[in-house]
Amino acid sequence: GQLGCEEAAQIEPAGQQQARIFFQTYFTPHQVQNEDGSLEGMITGYYGPELPGSRVPTEKYQYPLYGQPDDLLIVDLDEVYPELSKYRLRGMVVGNRVVPYFERGEIDNGDKLLSGHEIFWVADPVDLFFLHIQGSGRIRLPDGELVIVNYANQNGRRYRSIGKLLLERNAMTRDQMSMQNIRRWVKENPEAGKELLAENPSYVFFRELPAEFTSPPGALGIPLTAQRSIAVDPRTIPLGAPVFLATTFPGTDQPLQQLMNAQDTGGAIKGRVRADFFWGMGKDAGEIAGRMKQDGRLWVLLPKENLEPELQSQVETDKHDTMIEVN
Repeated sequence: GQLGCEEAAQIEPAGQQQARIFFQTYFTPHQVQNEDGSLEGMITGYYGPELPGSRVPTEKYQYPLYGQPDDLLIVDLDEVYPELSKYRLRGMVVGNRVVPYFERGEIDNGDKLLSGHEIFWVADPVDLFFLHIQGSGRIRLPDGELVIVNYANQNGRRYRSIGKLLLERNAMTRDQMSMQNIRRWVKENPEAGKELLAENPSYVFFRELPAEFTSPPGALGIPLTAQRSIAVDPRTIPLGAPVFLATTFPGTDQPLQQLMNAQDTGGAIKGRVRADFFWGMGKDAGEIAGRMKQDGRLWVLLPKENLEPELQSQVETDKHDTMIEVN
């Protein structure tokens, strides 16, 4: 509510106790439920990869990050088909027809279909593939300069999980499944690995962010904070809301219970009790993020006063722990 915002603006950097009192005073927690009434869901982790790279191609740096191509056509459908307002059609014009845009295998096959749209070159195609999956990251240039690159657009092709393909082909068991093991498998099987990467037709285009960005902006345009920002499904959890997370550290029974902020979204983050935990930038963050696949519970903290009318009505229907859905 407005009162809580005014109070927050006046608080100097607060200690843990002061922060706890603030949230207890101005917010009420509401537990998120799945559609079937269950309370647990999947908590995964993500991070910002750091890749050595260059602004010009060299023998070492041969694999390009592309900016958004000029011929990528984006059509918003909501004015003509309101029921499709959540979808955007991406493609390109060939003759007088709109056709699907190039897929990953076509872009990476050596024909340089997007020549002239390169913004950086990096050394490792597998690292580049995982940068596409994460959607943003950091390029370390030869002089030591660090540049944040962020998702600018996508080719309109549906994301296909290569991890799932490896499971289906019995190349890996579910227990072995991790980002690190997928990376190892691709590097140990160069030809089959190249073909595997191409089976995910989705392709991300990037933009370079100004020097003041030291971590990627989430869906709100606000730089993410390591171990405090989460990505959520905004159909259930409103972006910007404080969210209490109760889960465990990857590979252990050690509790991970703390207040987070819903600042991001993701193509794979779908569902009610579902969150993606931002671990930070670089290799160490990637190691733990790649192993994270934990059961967890979520509570959305909503203001006690001046709730938006549609939220207020839903809160009042159930005074106990409940799922708050925001359409």
